[in-house]
Amino acid sequence: MERDRNDRDRNDKFPGRGPRKSRKKVCAFCAEKNSVIDYKDVMKLRKYLSERAKIVPRRVTGTCARHQRQLTIAIKRARHIALLPYISD
Repeated sequence: MERDRNDRDRNDKFPGRGPRKSRKKVCAFCAEKNSVIDYKDVMKLRKYLSERAKIVPRRVTGTCARHQRQLTIAIKRARHIALLPYISD
């Protein structure tokens, strides 16, 4: 009971803050039917890396599972031949 009242009070302090209604992200590669994920296309692959050179997860980028797997393979290949860094300085 105590917790219910505190939750209600907290919601009153921040009006307009409720459950977030976000749109479902569409995979950029599915939207472009002829788009190919190439490990040599470094500029396209950099969009899917964080500033620390980590691969950004699907829930952030909005890519589908199939294209996320292809992206991961392409990024790892590009790292292996030194087109992309493993870590950022």
